[in-house]
Amino acid sequence: MIVLLVLLALIAGVVFWAVSVYNRLIRMQNLKNEAWSGIDVQLKRRFDLVPNLVEAVKGYASHEKEVFEKVTEARSAISHAQSVGERVESENMLSGALKTLFAVAENYPELKANTNFMQLQEQLASLENDIQMSRRYYNGAARDYNISIATFPAVLIAQKFGYEKADYFEAAEEEKTAPKVSF
Repeated sequence: MIVLLVLLALIAGVVFWAVSVYNRLIRMQNLKNEAWSGIDVQLKRRFDLVPNLVEAVKGYASHEKEVFEKVTEARSAISHAQSVGERVESENMLSGALKTLFAVAENYPELKANTNFMQLQEQLASLENDIQMSRRYYNGAARDYNISIATFPAVLIAQKFGYEKADYFEAAEEEKTAPKVSF
């Protein structure tokens, strides 16, 4: 009788442990998804701002067709991105295109003095800061999630229920290297 009670207590303990691990994994996954949602909101705001920037620059630099095509192409790639990795790649492509757009804008003093363009540029700078903060939060949530699904004994539950490693939202290669400065 005592052996049966001990066995039942052991089974109940294992079930309780498995349920608590599963619930923790769900909580970590939801935090990761919430963090991605925060990035997505900021990226959508930037996505919506880009056509206004392009139109402002187009009025002054209508012969810079290649720059405008790159920005349009990057926006299109974002619309078609399916996974986090594809989205990161297309967002990095848009960042590069925007840098080129602003480099072109530097050649037009009248454009740089245009208040509408200046406001759009300030909005974009603010959005880039928000994206950076959201990206940092997401990467932290993804790190915690990845640790929770990879550590023993939770890995046993994670594998059984198909939890997969989360991708990080990493900066583009050109953002990782310091610019070369020479005097």
